[in-house]
Amino acid sequence: MISKKEVEHIAKLARLRLTETEVTKMQKEISEILDYFNLLKEVDVKNLKNEGFPQIENAFRDDIKRPGGRETVNKLLEEMPEREKDYLKVKNVFKR
Repeated sequence: MISKKEVEHIAKLARLRLTETEVTKMQKEISEILDYFNLLKEVDVKNLKNEGFPQIENAFRDDIKRPGGRETVNKLLEEMPEREKDYLKVKNVFKR
């Protein structure tokens, strides 16, 4: 069983204030969780196939320059009612 001192240390790390009753309860519950993990360690999974999970492939894509470039930016800037160089002028969002 996990010690009272260990439970108090874990509670301190988690910034929890536990009563003596809660410390005793946590000793029991944390010990049960750790026992279950130890039980799982004993399961032999070496010969199991990965059938329950989809095969994960690389989800990244190559960076591709999209058509338009500077011409598209210039067209958009021309459509803006107010601008300064390459910046769009908009109304204030934050109150002063």
